[in-house]
Amino acid sequence: MGKGDRRTRRGKIWRNSYGKSRNKKTNKAHEPVKDQKKNG
Repeated sequence: MGKGDRRTRRGKIWRNSYGKSRNKKTNKAHEPVKDQKKNG
């Protein structure tokens, strides 16, 4: 476990990769929001 381990967060940061233990940040503010528009 450590920098050489691909499964750990530290290893992902060291390898500049993403996965289960280190997710990429997704910006939910830019996703289209449904069910807020009033019809009428």
